Amino acid sequence: MKQFMDENFLLETATSQELYHNHAAKMPIIDYHCHLVPEMVANDHKFRSITELWLGGDHYKWRAMRTNGVEEKYCTGEDTNDWEKFEKWAETMPYTFCNPLYHWSHLELKTAFGITKQLNPKTAREIYDECNEKLQQPEFSARGLMRHYHVECVCTTDDPIDDLRYHKKTRESGFEIKMIPAWRPDKAMNIEKPGYAEYMSQLGEVSGVEINHFVDMVDALKKRHDFFTENGCRLSDHGVEEFYDEPYTDSQIEIIFEKALRGQQLSTLEIRQYKHAFLKLCGEMDAEADWTQQYHYGAIRDNNSLMFDRLGPDTGFDSIGEFNTARAMSHFLDELSKEGKLTRTILYCLNPCANEVLATMIGNFQDGSCPGKMQFGSGWWFNDQLDGMTKQLKALSVLGLLSRFVGMLTDSRSFLSYPRHEYFRRLLCNLLGNDVEKGLLPNDKESLARMVEDISYNNARQYFKFY
Repeated sequence: MKQFMDENFLLETATSQELYHNHAAKMPIIDYHCHLVPEMVANDHKFRSITELWLGGDHYKWRAMRTNGVEEKYCTGEDTNDWEKFEKWAETMPYTFCNPLYHWSHLELKTAFGITKQLNPKTAREIYDECNEKLQQPEFSARGLMRHYHVECVCTTDDPIDDLRYHKKTRESGFEIKMIPAWRPDKAMNIEKPGYAEYMSQLGEVSGVEINHFVDMVDALKKRHDFFTENGCRLSDHGVEEFYDEPYTDSQIEIIFEKALRGQQLSTLEIRQYKHAFLKLCGEMDAEADWTQQYHYGAIRDNNSLMFDRLGPDTGFDSIGEFNTARAMSHFLDELSKEGKLTRTILYCLNPCANEVLATMIGNFQDGSCPGKMQFGSGWWFNDQLDGMTKQLKALSVLGLLSRFVGMLTDSRSFLSYPRHEYFRRLLCNLLGNDVEKGLLPNDKESLARMVEDISYNNARQYFKFY
């Protein structure tokens, strides 16, 4: 029987072990999509406890705790203390067998704190105290943890109205790890959401543009896009339920926009027309600025309206959707391509049923301008686990070029999430190593080593133009 999470965790063959230990493990991390709070990096935040570091804002854990029968006050409540929340998480931990949280959590304890004991009610207090003691040391600050995991660059997720002051502060501090903003204009796209007119007022204020018409919004957005470029941004991201290809005219979009500013209800067609026009505008701006664009699609968000009203978004009440969007996606990408405005693009699906859709879609728009211009993104959210990542890698392998893949990202709010890169690299090396051992791939050590190092780091470094 193999030991749980030993040095060869997930590595089933000698070739897999050689690829990981000699090649993947040594590569730095480029975390090109995350949700870290820039202020915490800028101020080198010190964590008061493992509860703050581990459970604060982690809707994955909250979701598991609720499923285990834990009261909400121990997840998001303010009337319970750090130990009480951690204790409830420790009680939940044994029930997460076969859930990726069990692997994530123990890999984080091991790699950050050197703790190899399994977390459960019996070990909870000991682990809690040991983690908290270590968190008082300088190397366990926000920046210290980034250094510990050999992070070279992170891209945060930022709204167009953000002033990026903390990115500037971080740069000017001389911190050796790059923190780059990434443009996420969802609030400007989601015209049907409450508060849209108020958001337009904020956008107008920060851009110095009075927004009364759609053309004003375009002007304001372009000014902010330029501001992001000046502050190092090279990457955008869009969270969309699906893709849109409804025909529209400029006059129709103007009418739709003005109706939204007046608070009038929009039809489903009008909403879809506007989102089509908006995303096309963003694609054009990204191409002109030589950015990479990302599309995360397929989530049904905020399903529980009662809890949304109580806690807000991103608190663990989202799920996988079913959207018949392949043709609209094709039309949208083709529209940009015909105009010479299709920049480097990464597509992520939340529903794994669409893996092959994306793996084949990207092949339609590769144009030879750079290796892997169109990318099928790593297993996202509910697919960010052993089975989901394996399926994504295999779909990309058989329908594209795995060797040109830009690899893993954390998509996380946590400074302890970097072992997800290790997990991904172990899985990658295991898939390749097993194929070598089965005779499905040649034992070409030089080519295999290059492939592993490229997917782990080199491809991302060359692709995103952060340097």
